[in-house]
Amino acid sequence: MKIFHSRKQFLVFFMPGFLLGIVYVNFIARKYMAEPGIFSDFFLDQFQSVSIDAKEYIWYLLRLRAVPFLALAGLSLTKAGKVSAVLFLVWTGISAGILISAAVLNLGIKGSILCLVGLFPQFLLYIPAYVVLLWYCYTVPQTHWNRQKTIFVSLAMSVGILLEIYINPIIVKAFLSVL
Repeated sequence: MKIFHSRKQFLVFFMPGFLLGIVYVNFIARKYMAEPGIFSDFFLDQFQSVSIDAKEYIWYLLRLRAVPFLALAGLSLTKAGKVSAVLFLVWTGISAGILISAAVLNLGIKGSILCLVGLFPQFLLYIPAYVVLLWYCYTVPQTHWNRQKTIFVSLAMSVGILLEIYINPIIVKAFLSVL
């Protein structure tokens, strides 16, 4: 099959996970989704009034963004590179399906828009960095890591983290004020 020789194959692994996340929220965890959570009006109102301390937030984001990236990079150097890339894509799909389904269940279409706003603009840089790393993990005997890839993924992840610290909270608060 031609799809298994291109980057489109990532969707073959991501989409079943995404569907599994949606099924999980709608059929298995539906009673838990009815409880107040991050998509409740109370939490969203609290978020609007909180001020984010960038010095503390950066350490949180480094653990949240850099640790999985570095773990995947480390696994790419082992024989488990291809398997770890596939598992990462499936897990990312499950997580996205759960997040979007929970948002839609609690807020309707506004919840799905809130999810997109919450990912913008940093994911415009995270996604290409992860695609480069995942492609390398998936094709490690045939491809080689080089300086350009290192510079690209390092710069993309670094600028993405900075955007998530300083720009994303402003965008989310602006969206919530209109919500």
